[in-house]
Amino acid sequence: MTVSIDHREKSAASAEQPDSGKHNIGFWVVTVAFCAAVAFSMVPTPLYPLYAEQLGLSSLTLTIIFAVYGAGVIFSLCAVGHVSDWIGRRRVLTIAISVEVLAAVVFLLPPQLPLLIAGRLITGLGVGAITATATAYLHELHVLARPRDGVRRFEIASPAANIGGLGVGALVAGVLTQWAPWPLRTSFVVFAVFLVLVIAALVWFVPETVSVPRSLRPAYRPQRVSVIGSRLGWVVAAGSIFAAFAAFGLFASLAPVFLAGTLGQSSRFLAGAVVFLVFGSAPVAQHAAMALPVLPRLVAGLIGTIIGSGVLVAAVLQGNLVLFLAAGVLSGAGAGVLIQSAVARTVRAAAPAKRGEAAAGLFLIGNAGLIIPVIGMGVATQFVDTRIAMAGFAGALIALLVCVAVGTRGMRDAAAR
Repeated sequence: MTVSIDHREKSAASAEQPDSGKHNIGFWVVTVAFCAAVAFSMVPTPLYPLYAEQLGLSSLTLTIIFAVYGAGVIFSLCAVGHVSDWIGRRRVLTIAISVEVLAAVVFLLPPQLPLLIAGRLITGLGVGAITATATAYLHELHVLARPRDGVRRFEIASPAANIGGLGVGALVAGVLTQWAPWPLRTSFVVFAVFLVLVIAALVWFVPETVSVPRSLRPAYRPQRVSVIGSRLGWVVAAGSIFAAFAAFGLFASLAPVFLAGTLGQSSRFLAGAVVFLVFGSAPVAQHAAMALPVLPRLVAGLIGTIIGSGVLVAAVLQGNLVLFLAAGVLSGAGAGVLIQSAVARTVRAAAPAKRGEAAAGLFLIGNAGLIIPVIGMGVATQFVDTRIAMAGFAGALIALLVCVAVGTRGMRDAAAR
């Protein structure tokens, strides 16, 4: 059995002979690799207050450092997020994770602002390539391992590794930073070693799923954002993932600063635990939402994120930790379901030859949601109180989610006709 990656070219086929057991092992190895690589990107989150204290960084500077990571992700998605469709998934994934190891080495150097910016940029470059490639890779490994099954396992594992990995990274870093020696270095050593082991596992245990002869490879071009499926459905998916990443970006970038500055909670473990709570609620909600069809699942995600954003406004205005945690759980659960439904809809609609490109385009929009609102809020904190800025951000997010909900209703009406 071979898997065509271009319906126009019969010669574009999987690189390995069918072996369901090997592809099944490969599926889980890539899931762990995806989770670990994304987790590494969250290691600095509970460390930001330490960096701010040691280097005298303002909240705006911390926001810029966070945004540099997002810029790296977007550049990588544009430049290489889709090339695994031509040169192979395993090759791109191993190179991208090696870039993450390089970023860990940069973070191990004596802390300086230029090195922090460089480390975050390099991390973003790796994650951009990993996100699109691993998403497409998991889909193909699942289909080869279980050709007669549906795609439920893929639709659970891919977003869980992606979003859940973010929470795992923040929690592990929070624990190590709070109680392990050398708080600014230990987490990076641990993740660097694990990522090296992950690279070895990819090389030894994961079969390739894409092989295109050089003569048939298209000329290189940067990633383009193309409409996948119906125009309205694609706009709703794009708006959903933009809003979901914006919600996650809020907690990932400024939650530790808000906890320490506004609420007086300086525990690095608490900072990591809060981020874990936000991102960890996403895979739980994603698993529960799998019982729903894609469209009702999308509606459930919208409702959860809107309610969570409303609770966030109340939490920041009152300075209430319990409400803040509740807002994080609700927002994280809703945003996770939004991402899951957007990825499921896009990957299902994409032709095999365009699967990596489709995933790259979708996550390109998502990471724009990670950067633009967070930078805007970081600038706003220079003029107004942090609580007012966060409440304003949440209000804008609610407005966007309402617009997506209107589009969802249009999709439902179109399906009924």
